[in-house]
Amino acid sequence: MNRLIIIMLSAILLSSSVKAYCDTVIAPQQLLDWKAAAAQGDAAAQNKLGLIYSMGQGVRQDYAEALSWYKLGAAQGNASAQNNIGIFYSEGLGVNQNYIEAMKWYQLAANKGDADAAVNLGIMYLEGQGVRKDYPEAMKWFKISADQGNANAQVNIGWMYHDGTGIARDYAEAMKWFLLAAAQGQEQAQFSIGDMYEKGEGVKQDFNVAMEWYKKACDKGSRAGCISLQKLKAAGYGPQPLP
Repeated sequence: MNRLIIIMLSAILLSSSVKAYCDTVIAPQQLLDWKAAAAQGDAAAQNKLGLIYSMGQGVRQDYAEALSWYKLGAAQGNASAQNNIGIFYSEGLGVNQNYIEAMKWYQLAANKGDADAAVNLGIMYLEGQGVRKDYPEAMKWFKISADQGNANAQVNIGWMYHDGTGIARDYAEAMKWFLLAAAQGQEQAQFSIGDMYEKGEGVKQDFNVAMEWYKKACDKGSRAGCISLQKLKAAGYGPQPLP
């Protein structure tokens, strides 16, 4: 199972945070309305503008402009803006990568109950980025986020149980968390379930069930899911084309 996925989850969270804006064409008047609200000190509008400039939706992509709007929102205590600043420092988006600064912003947002910030904070403890590795602390923050229904937190908990990272390996517990995340369409969880069925980890080995989960992951854009699905098809599993 590809552990690089965990390291990259903070980047994935940036994408999921702005998905609604990426999938929607922003009307010029809507952009003007948000700018007017942000100029009047509306913290939520300031965070929205940060997201828009982060992704270049209806405007030229501009990380510096995005960060300036995030900081205005964050100064008013907007947890989403604080988390997004953390992502900028964690990923080095328009700023020098600085894990310690990222930790500061994630902690501020997580303390306010922001689920995305909590999972990002967990990743920092898991990877030892800006802080000493601390698996129990990572698990604590993942569970805080998972309790709010955050699928990225749920899949990370699943990986920790699957690999025995700072905790006894428990395939049944891993599957439980993967299923929770997969039910929300989390493609890495869907791939992980397929992987466990293919290998017979905690479940009866079943290549056809594995293929079903790989297909779900593939349909969601998981390259690993697509590759694993094609590999099993090539090995003769699943429905075969008529001669």
